[in-house]
Amino acid sequence: MAPYESDRTAGAEGLPDEADDVRAGRRKAARYVVPVAVVGVAAATIGLVPALADSGDPSLPKITAEQLIEKIAKSDVQQLSGTVKVSTDLGLPSLGGLESGMLSGATKGSDGSSADPQSKLMELASGTHTVRVAADGPGKAKVSVLENAAEYSIIHNGNDVWAYDSKSNEVYHSTAPEAEKGQEKAPKDVPTTPKELADEALKSVDDTTSVTVDGTAQVAGRDAYKLLIKPKQSGSTVGAITVAVDAKTGVPLKFTLVPTGGGAAVVDAGFTQVAFAKPAASTFDFTPPKGAKVTEGKDGKDTKAPESAPNRGDLGKGLDGLKTIGKGWNTIAEFDTGGQGMPSGSSSEGGDVSGFLNSLGDHVKGKFGSGTVFSTRLVNALITDDGKVYAGAVTKDALVKAANAAH
Repeated sequence: MAPYESDRTAGAEGLPDEADDVRAGRRKAARYVVPVAVVGVAAATIGLVPALADSGDPSLPKITAEQLIEKIAKSDVQQLSGTVKVSTDLGLPSLGGLESGMLSGATKGSDGSSADPQSKLMELASGTHTVRVAADGPGKAKVSVLENAAEYSIIHNGNDVWAYDSKSNEVYHSTAPEAEKGQEKAPKDVPTTPKELADEALKSVDDTTSVTVDGTAQVAGRDAYKLLIKPKQSGSTVGAITVAVDAKTGVPLKFTLVPTGGGAAVVDAGFTQVAFAKPAASTFDFTPPKGAKVTEGKDGKDTKAPESAPNRGDLGKGLDGLKTIGKGWNTIAEFDTGGQGMPSGSSSEGGDVSGFLNSLGDHVKGKFGSGTVFSTRLVNALITDDGKVYAGAVTKDALVKAANAAH
């Protein structure tokens, strides 16, 4: 047993009183967490890869898993600055020119600006990125993604949210709605800092989860405890999640998710430098550079209604009927696209595009008929020939079993 391992895991009786604290902690976190997208999500999420320790593991007082979770929930840090390294490896296949074209098309946001955070932050869904963050209370936050000779920044100062893409010299501006004043504004469906990633992981703490304290580490020069979260169920693609928690402040400093298949982490996000001091006020000042194209977002004062709403299509309609199968880490989302799936077999059945996409998946058969499973290192999806979709952080066999049970 590790020297700081809890003498029990989280089960039906574990963490009964911490749920409220965790929820309260999330509300507090919204006051200072900076929007650093990483995805995964799906979403998204970490053998525990490069060691969390920068040097020898520190000697810290013993603490139980319940106490450490409570420490995270009660953390009330409002001022910080630092550098975060974010690495995401979902194991997606290389699509060459097609992939480049898709990413290029996704760069422009719904308002036509390459600086729109809703699309720009999704670029952190793959590869390794260096991000600088700063926060000062509920109304000031800044995140900058550093690229090769370029920088992308989001600055929240009071009611204004600015985003600047130095590569294209474009600026995106929006005004926080009344209900969001005093809170950092970030896309709700995009994974974020180690703190927010940890909060998402803690939502899964139930009788299907083992939670222990697995020793100590040093992260960004600070002493930390390592919280280890593992599924008890078989069939999940999540191997383990490790959260390094600052021993003094309770702030998660690093989040690592490794898949059951082993290898590099799917998500590895952590501070390489961090300070809990008040950033300079000038950190959050922003004036659009001369000659920059400025686009007003939908929350901006000068916003014009779009000429037409985006067409959701059959897939969007199917999502309205989304339901889940199973529980805990083995939860599978099921929905009907409302149309035909992807024909299994030769490319002639569905054209060149269908044939190409089919070559990326594994063909399966069952009571549901035929279908194709598309896999990443974390999330798998089965699309049946009649248009049904089954997806989750589970194995291919688990998806096939769920589809068979549904027919």
